[in-house]
Amino acid sequence: MNVIEAISARHSYRGKYKKEFIPKEDLVTIMKAGLAAPSGCNKQTTSLIAVDDSRVLEKLRSVIDPPAGDTAPAMICVLTQRINAYRDKCFAIQDYSAAIENMLLAIIGMGYQSCWFEGHITDEDKIGDKMAKILGVPEDYELVCFLPIGIPETEPSLPLKKEFSQRAWFNKFG
Repeated sequence: MNVIEAISARHSYRGKYKKEFIPKEDLVTIMKAGLAAPSGCNKQTTSLIAVDDSRVLEKLRSVIDPPAGDTAPAMICVLTQRINAYRDKCFAIQDYSAAIENMLLAIIGMGYQSCWFEGHITDEDKIGDKMAKILGVPEDYELVCFLPIGIPETEPSLPLKKEFSQRAWFNKFG
């Protein structure tokens, strides 16, 4: 699958996953794709934790409410550090967003599925903080997202997208 095919094939998958084990080397490949993403002023504010141990997954799932990705055999947790890069600006959100998209594309290219869960864990109930505590994440890092990874039980449904001409133009708006 080339990169354009991967971009077109990538859609959020919120269904059930098969119980098939994800090889560590595949998780390493996915994480390396994430860490290859650009970062503002090369501050490299994004870090990752892959979880494939069923006992650790169970602990994490116990704090994710409502449940999400609860049948995936692995997940990658995305951490960020709020480091100012240029003129007192922090590009951590852009950094981890680029890393997440790289990983999502790698996941698709390798025959797996995933979904970007961020708002679900960073709102008032502080699920990301609970997950970080389980994983022993230092306080100067924030767990901002997790990506469940696995082979889907069903094909993902494709979202309805607006026509190209409704969202992209040449030389002027509209």
